[in-house]
Amino acid sequence: MFNPLLMEYQWKSLEKPHPETVQKLQKELGINPILCQLLAQREIYDFQTAKDFFRPSLKQLYDPFLMQDMDKAVARIDLAKQKGEKLLIYGDYDVDGTTAVSLLSSFLRKHHPELDIYIPDRYAEGYGVSFQGIDYAKEQGMTLIIALDCGIKAVDKVEYASSLGIDFIICDHHLPGDMLPQAVAILDPKRRECNYPYKELSGCGIGFKLVQALCQKWHLPKEEWLPLLDLLAVSIGADIVPITGENRILAYHGLRMINSRPRPGFALLKELAGKKDKDLSITDVVFMIGPRINAAGRISHGKLAVDLLTGTELDRIEEDSLTINDQNTERRELDRSITASALSLIEELQEQERSATVVFNRDWHKGVIGIVASRLIETYYRPTIVFTESNGKLTGSARSVPGFDLYQALERCGDMLEQFGGHKYAAGMTLQPENFDRFKTAFEEVVTELILPDQKIPTLLIDATVRFSDIQAKFYNILKQFAPFGPGNLSPVFKTDGLMDTGHSRIVGNDKNHLRLVLQEPSSGICISGIAFGMANKMDLVLSGRPLSVLYHLEENEFNGKKGLQLMVKDLKISEY
Repeated sequence: MFNPLLMEYQWKSLEKPHPETVQKLQKELGINPILCQLLAQREIYDFQTAKDFFRPSLKQLYDPFLMQDMDKAVARIDLAKQKGEKLLIYGDYDVDGTTAVSLLSSFLRKHHPELDIYIPDRYAEGYGVSFQGIDYAKEQGMTLIIALDCGIKAVDKVEYASSLGIDFIICDHHLPGDMLPQAVAILDPKRRECNYPYKELSGCGIGFKLVQALCQKWHLPKEEWLPLLDLLAVSIGADIVPITGENRILAYHGLRMINSRPRPGFALLKELAGKKDKDLSITDVVFMIGPRINAAGRISHGKLAVDLLTGTELDRIEEDSLTINDQNTERRELDRSITASALSLIEELQEQERSATVVFNRDWHKGVIGIVASRLIETYYRPTIVFTESNGKLTGSARSVPGFDLYQALERCGDMLEQFGGHKYAAGMTLQPENFDRFKTAFEEVVTELILPDQKIPTLLIDATVRFSDIQAKFYNILKQFAPFGPGNLSPVFKTDGLMDTGHSRIVGNDKNHLRLVLQEPSSGICISGIAFGMANKMDLVLSGRPLSVLYHLEENEFNGKKGLQLMVKDLKISEY
């Protein structure tokens, strides 16, 4: 059993690039060789590629018409505009879906106001395109639905809409099934026949490329889509897509917009998160902004999030932001109580030593079971599915551990599932209650067969071993330009050996759970402070008087108006030499 406070990690160093590659970069860039090593590990090998990396330019974005069916999607929307047809902008209830709906509806309303938005109810309709949503479109006289962040598997729904005289354009980024819906256009870079150069856009990112294409068709300047990048940055961060290629460019410029000219909804969310006058990072988006937007769809209805993000009346937006903040507080309480209940169930069933976690309680809140699955992995490090009951069926949310392909495992059990969708590390599914035990047994068997020994042990990857004398202000100023960080471009983890406690380290926090460290490198005499969250149990190691090896991120800390470097400690142990 793993306890987040006692979890033992294996440390593994990333493969070092060839010395000649590092030397070439150092000669061309004139920066610290450790920074050149970090660049080479990101497949950046020359001056021009490094320049593009450090200065992400919107000019590097791909032509949206390189995406399969983009010409068809644009032509159909243009026809709707000419004929005055009513459109329905349909999106999922999570952050990616609600930001996508906000982005596309904000743009289209200025050029074709005959539109409405639709976010399905998580509890009454479930994930993705619903028959209820199509019926709503028919009742309102709509003849075109644009689905965002969903729809790639909605074969029967699109067929039903077609029987009612309603066309579909699908903008999705999830893996397609064996059969594609018969839509007018399907925008999804993960389609086998799509040659779009970048495959990892978020659902909101697909919507953005559609807006770019419409701007080209209608001869509109880029100032039409620039103000929408803040929504896109939030979707990229919250949906945990790789921050590489186009995503990194879009996230970089979107964060600049959030921090310099935030739309009213984001400004209020920043204030409620305690970041009113501070710049947000992608990490802040993931942990402070994303959960608040998500809370609307989890606790009440996702349309509230769209109202907040697209609204212009300050009084109404303030009211919506406070409501969403309260819902986020409720979501956190549900998260805590259901996680405790699930952990108790695992112990009661004596399933601590299984290869996978599969738990069910009909009373658990559907809106937080995905979060609970992630929480359970912090204790039992293995692929996890949490089920609850909804409308007479079991609804599950799954999360994986690094390296293990959850989607592949679910495909092996697909005959027992009514439906499922997602990707390698996260998925959702439904099944009939009578199939639960059979599915649980089958999933355990598949995971046992497929999971590798290394995937059962939490691992910390080390980017580089450094000395304190290497990481002064100039080093950090360049390191900051590696941001925005995220999957595919993670914040570097550094290792420093032979550090000694100065005698000023102490246990801190209201629950006395954290360490405030002050460490010295004997060879240089340099001292740097650090914070080690949840590591109070390691105080004995710090006080042992023996040299320490520490893994950490570097961060800038401001105290009493003075800025200095701080270690964000990931783990520590006694040095092995």
